[in-house]
Amino acid sequence: MQVHITSAPSDDEAAAIAAALAEHVGETVEVYADGNDDPVAVHEFESTSSPESHSAATDSNADSGASTHEQPPNSSEDLGPTEREARLRAEIDDILEGGPEKYREQLAESKKLFVRDRLALWFDAENCKLQFEDGRFAAFDDWHPDGVGAETDDRLPADGLITGGATFEGRDLHFMANDYTVKRGSMAEKGVEKFLRMQQRALKTGQPVLYLMDSSGGRIDQQTGFFANREGIGKYYYNHSMLSGRVPQICVLYGPSIAGAAYTPVFADFTIMVEGMSAMAIASPRMVQMVTGEDIDLQELGGPDVHARESGSADLIANDEAHARELVSQLLTYLPNNADEKPPKQEAKPPVESPAGIDAVVPQEPNRGYDMTDVIDRIVDEGSYFEVRPEYGSEIITAYARIDGRPIAIVANQPAARAGAIFPDAAEKAAEFVWKSDAFNIPLLYLCDTPGFMAGSQVEKDGILEQGKKLIYATSSATVPKQTVVVRKAYGAGIYAMGGPAYDPESVLGLPSGEIAIMGPEAAINAVYARKLSEVDDPDERERMEQELRAEYREDIDVHRMASEVVIDEIVPPSELREELAARFDFYEDVEKSLPDKKHGTIL
Repeated sequence: MQVHITSAPSDDEAAAIAAALAEHVGETVEVYADGNDDPVAVHEFESTSSPESHSAATDSNADSGASTHEQPPNSSEDLGPTEREARLRAEIDDILEGGPEKYREQLAESKKLFVRDRLALWFDAENCKLQFEDGRFAAFDDWHPDGVGAETDDRLPADGLITGGATFEGRDLHFMANDYTVKRGSMAEKGVEKFLRMQQRALKTGQPVLYLMDSSGGRIDQQTGFFANREGIGKYYYNHSMLSGRVPQICVLYGPSIAGAAYTPVFADFTIMVEGMSAMAIASPRMVQMVTGEDIDLQELGGPDVHARESGSADLIANDEAHARELVSQLLTYLPNNADEKPPKQEAKPPVESPAGIDAVVPQEPNRGYDMTDVIDRIVDEGSYFEVRPEYGSEIITAYARIDGRPIAIVANQPAARAGAIFPDAAEKAAEFVWKSDAFNIPLLYLCDTPGFMAGSQVEKDGILEQGKKLIYATSSATVPKQTVVVRKAYGAGIYAMGGPAYDPESVLGLPSGEIAIMGPEAAINAVYARKLSEVDDPDERERMEQELRAEYREDIDVHRMASEVVIDEIVPPSELREELAARFDFYEDVEKSLPDKKHGTIL
């Protein structure tokens, strides 16, 4: 060992330093001073101990009562879990049993999985793993003084809420899951704390969040300490808001989610309800009856049918628990981990139907119905079509898919439903879909075939202008690459909502069946020439004049006129549409767009 001293010691001092250090460190010590290359003192360490002297010293220490360090055993066979660890493992095993057995039996009657079995369904599979759990001992002292195996309604293992980190289909994510056997999955102080920590950690990691909800709401008799606190249950929704657009939030409902518990599903980006077991409502049927006098059961109040068709709060309905997992597995393939990443690509596949059939699918007559999915099947990769909210506002299709392996978000009018006219519910659905797809960097494809926004007294009451502006706003504000295809008619403000030329798309393409106009020929002729036509007494002459006026009008709105005037970028042979879109999405993959410098808009 070498020791360097900045000041020059005397020979005796240097020798003393060397000797003391040598005895202390058990090796030869060289002392250098003032940067000299040669040591000023060297002390050779010589061990004077022997087994006999060591034994004697040990005996002497023992005789004198002096303490000695216990030496670890030489054989690994002597090592193993202590009684202390065994007690801990027994406590953990008891926690993993959940609430009282009688409540687990009730789960089976409802065809629901116990929460630990549910987590096994999700994470005990290829490319999946429950990595760790946080807060298993939450509320432990409140229920476990008598040891393992207590069968009491006061059992509170994990305080009824499980949180942690897991790998799902090769993707790391945060998760929470209610234990319905513990106070009906209700939320109390310690469980709320775990929920909040999980959300806050997701903000730091930038990884998706999975909510497996089965909760009756807050524990009313224990509300002190978690209801109105700064870090109480109300902070859930603040954190949901902070996470919104940062990481994907996906919620699966397995049971009743009432009052505060019902907000997590509606704050999530995507909510899946399970047929026959899940529901969500602002208040329970009993509370509804107390407040309004209405006698209604939970499924009628807030079951899957209500929220899939009427409110639009459910994005998808699963047949059972396994199906719910499958739907989330599919959904995640279109989503990045966070807003800083691009969505994951997959190997390209040809479409399930030949693109050569597109032109035959689209009728030439603008008022004749057809199924837009027959067009989509000829554009997107086979097996990639994934529609969300299919039963809500069905005159607009909102779906994820892939073209040449690249995820895209499709907003398409559906002529098979209400002639493709845009009603308030469809406008709301499309606006939210555009908004969240843009948040997660998923390119947008608009397939336009609509007579425009619906008119009438009822849609005015339902907010057609309010919801319509939200769709136009979302389309205007989206900064991802956008491609618009005028499949057939694009009338009125429908072309605005569907990503028309004024809305900064990277391309507006037209099929030969396309038309763009303020309104359709029939309505236009009636609006402009109604008096002139009414003055013609001969019905045959009046019909001939109407046909001529329609033909003249059609010449002005035909896709060829639109291309000639450079309103649209290109007329594409329908059989080449998929190839054209793939090339354009690839070319514009890294397009840069910016919004005006402002805090945020005021529309949504």
